[in-house]
Parts: sequence; structure tokens; C-alpha cells
Amino acid sequence: MDFLRPASWEEALAAKAEHPTAVPIAGGTDVMVEINFDHRRPEYLLDLNRIDELTEWEVGQESVRLGASVPYSAIMEHLRTELPGLALASHTVASPQIRNRGGVGGNLGTASPAGDAHPALLASGAEVEAESVRGTRLIPIDAFYTGVKRNALEPDELIRAVHIKKADGPQQYSKVGTRNAMVIAVCAFGLALHPETRTVRTGIGSAAPTPVRAKEAEAFLNAALEEGGFWESGKIITPAIAKQFAALASGACNPIDDVRGTAKYRRHAVGIMARRTLGWTWEQYRGAGRTLEGAA
Repeated sequence: MDFLRPASWEEALAAKAEHPTAVPIAGGTDVMVEINFDHRRPEYLLDLNRIDELTEWEVGQESVRLGASVPYSAIMEHLRTELPGLALASHTVASPQIRNRGGVGGNLGTASPAGDAHPALLASGAEVEAESVRGTRLIPIDAFYTGVKRNALEPDELIRAVHIKKADGPQQYSKVGTRNAMVIAVCAFGLALHPETRTVRTGIGSAAPTPVRAKEAEAFLNAALEEGGFWESGKIITPAIAKQFAALASGACNPIDDVRGTAKYRRHAVGIMARRTLGWTWEQYRGAGRTLEGAA
């Protein structure tokens, strides 16, 4: 196994073009586990740790451009206002040591359905900035996951950054594991309210071959909130609406039985998390509305 260590982004792109099978490594929290257990033996490792720009982020007027190697601990500390769903997901990642090393780019590159960042990225409608010596393109998060641990990157492309819209409403994240820390998700659920467009987006992790959205649940809830005048009134969502939303979210799953949990349990747990995160986010939305009315 050869070790490639570019000193700049341009050198990294050139190395990836010359060796398309090279596996990028930055935090190494996924790749090294696979290598240590002999699940993977790449011909080349492409070390990106000397490229400082990958650990930087920019907060724009409408979105955050998050470098591929920005560690989860930095997201938790600096971006919880702009990216609350992703910050909550970051809190659930493994241990403090891994949160200081791992980043969203690694989750995306590995494309494991159990990656903790995926539900939050789906719920927020992120875009992945991929680049090669041929140029740069933005891949919508909905089109990024193509199969079990497969993504839409071309062999010569690297993930440079992720573009995530700044939260315009409450966001939540929930994860079920076999213990409270250092655990791969049995299943996970992310939900984001988007009051500006009066829409809701979801993300489900570890309950299908790829991270997925619960699109039928979103469509049902969007219609129910609009027809019932909930966005304007801020009234409490009825139990019947919450129950149907949860059932549709559960129906979006296509899980398997494995050592962490059964398919039946995963469907059930996703429904519970969908109902709870809806309740949490809507209470935040109602609370924000009351605060604004009181200030007026």
C-alpha cells in the first residue's frame, strides 16, 4: 500500500487523477477501521491532512460552506446556530477524540447508511462540492447516495466542501444505539422545519440501503400544516397528524436484520423518532412565534 501525501489541493487533485483508486484519508476514523480489520486493502492512500483549507468554513448570507475535513467538534462549538441539526448529530458521533478528528467529508465519502451526518444533511437540503482536474460541480444531497456505501463521485473526484443552507427554522436529530456513546446507529432521524418555504424535510439513517428521506411523510405533513393553517397560527399539531406522519416515516424504511437490531425494530423506532422530533421542532417554532408576538 503506497502513501500519497500532497501538500496542496492542486497536488491532491493531480494525484487522484493519476491514481483514481486512491482512497482519501483525513480523519481516518472510518478508513483505518476497515484497514485494521482487513476489510479493505487499497493500493494507495491519499493523505489530505496537509491541506488546511479543508478544515475551514465560511458563513455566507444564506448558507455555510463547510470544508470536508472540518471536525465535528468545531461544528458543535461554532455552527450550532447556523446548522443546529448537524450540530446535534455531531454530538452523537463516537467519542471526543473521534469528534476532534472526523468530519462530514469522511461520512460522505464512505457513504455508509449509518453515518451520523447523513440525516441532518438530507433534512437541510445540502449540496456536495466535488472537484477533479476537470472542474468543479455541486451534487444535490438527494442524488449523492447511489447504493450501499456508494456515492455519485467520479473516480477522479474529491469532496472539497459541503454547502448547507443556514437554518430558517428549528431542526432536530435523534439516534438510537445499543448504548449511549461510541456506537454505530441502529437507526437515526433528522427533521428540519423551513418556515420560509413552509416545508418540512426529513432524513433517515441506518434503516435502508442508503440514507433516505421520508418523502411521503413530508408531503403529507406539508399539506396538513398548510391546509390547517398551522404555520400562521402556530397551534399545536394534532395527535392524528403526528401519528400519520410517524407511520409514513416508518414506511419509508427498508431495513435489514443485523447484530444491532431487527428490521421490525428499526421501522418502529423510526416512527417514534419521527413523532418526537416533530413535537420538539414544532414546540420550538411555536415558542419563537410567541416570543416575537410578545416583543411586538
